[in-house]
Amino acid sequence: MTIIKTQNRLIKTRIPAPGTNKILKSLEKSESRSMQGQMPIVWSKADGHSMFDIAGNKFIDFTSTIFVANIGHSNKNLIKNLKRTLDKKLLHSYAYLHDSREKYLKKLVKFAGKNFEKAFLMSAGTEATEAALKLMRLHGQKIKKKKLGIICIDGNWHGRTMGAQMMSGNKKQKEWIGYEDKNIHHIKFPYPWELEKITPKDFLNKSLEKLKRKIDLKSDICGFMLETFQGWGAIFYPKEFVKEISKLCKKNNILLTFDEMQSGFARTGKNFGYEHYDVKPDLICCGKGMGGGIAVSGVIGKKNIMDLPSVGEMSSTNSANPLACAAGMSVIDEINNKKILKKVNENGKYLKEGLETIMSRNSMSISYLMGKGMIYALIFDNKISNIGMKLKQVCFGAMQNGLLVVYTGRESIKIGPPLTISKKAIKEGLQVLDEQITKVFKKNK
Repeated sequence: MTIIKTQNRLIKTRIPAPGTNKILKSLEKSESRSMQGQMPIVWSKADGHSMFDIAGNKFIDFTSTIFVANIGHSNKNLIKNLKRTLDKKLLHSYAYLHDSREKYLKKLVKFAGKNFEKAFLMSAGTEATEAALKLMRLHGQKIKKKKLGIICIDGNWHGRTMGAQMMSGNKKQKEWIGYEDKNIHHIKFPYPWELEKITPKDFLNKSLEKLKRKIDLKSDICGFMLETFQGWGAIFYPKEFVKEISKLCKKNNILLTFDEMQSGFARTGKNFGYEHYDVKPDLICCGKGMGGGIAVSGVIGKKNIMDLPSVGEMSSTNSANPLACAAGMSVIDEINNKKILKKVNENGKYLKEGLETIMSRNSMSISYLMGKGMIYALIFDNKISNIGMKLKQVCFGAMQNGLLVVYTGRESIKIGPPLTISKKAIKEGLQVLDEQITKVFKKNK
């Protein structure tokens, strides 16, 4: 085999590395297969934008472990604050108070923007979207809506628990529930290929017309849930589309909620993704990059909404634990103090230009480049035979050459490096990706 040795990569064994298959076979015996499906690689450690496997091979990480490591893997200040918390010998206090909880919530609300006043913390993103569903419906009850309807977008993803999946747009993935919530409605997503002959405003109105035959917006709808962009393809809505939704919500006393799991905490070049649309949501749900690798999620909103649940009605056993609060504060401090937003916008432009070059070289197979800041997706022509298998080959080949990208299982490859990555590493990673796309699609012509 050829040894790869550069500033950002070191591949000194065959990939998957020796010992990987043994671990995979062991996991097949003890772990549900639902947890499997990504590239066959065993992580040993990660630092900055680099990941190391069990054999010491070094990879450029273009995944941020699915957009978690926004401030870089093993961020020094985050680890320092976690160690300080561990030294205090307080790992958990359930719902009892501790000083870092007070400090973090104050900092989080301020970070979210002037429109927000209160928050509560949980552990997983799906908990946050479920909580938002509850808040929207509690508000609907308070203002005496006839029905507690929620409007969602086809294709958006909000989590794996029952309410979250009801709001998600994938019908197959909620078959296990056995029924559908008749008060959760879906309208079409405004894909760019759907807008070639219609304006975003007219597209929205056309989708709503069908809905209005069944329901009255003013009396039957209490919430509108949006994933900040279509997750699988990093596809943002046209600004006009979201602004019209915001107007509709205000007119009909409907709460507007953004699911910011992938887009929050500087990922898109702003603190939160909703800021790209010039609207003011009532609630935002966040997670992933929120804790820099430590499990924490939350909902942020206005106090009149956040205080709707009675005391003890909405809590989570591990929420607001000292380690989670320490991690959350570290993430916000790093974004505020290290000029990460400036870097995201500079390096994001560089990343986009590089991806545009890849797209131009592979115009027969790549149809669209979507994204903002430091999250992008190359969307391939879904008419290409066995497109899913071909993209799996691209991702596998990239891994063998020292680059990790997000394999979506669809006609897309997602790229979302840690926000602290250098331009040199971006350039090197794009070169690997370009080579693998060219190799797979030329071979399969």
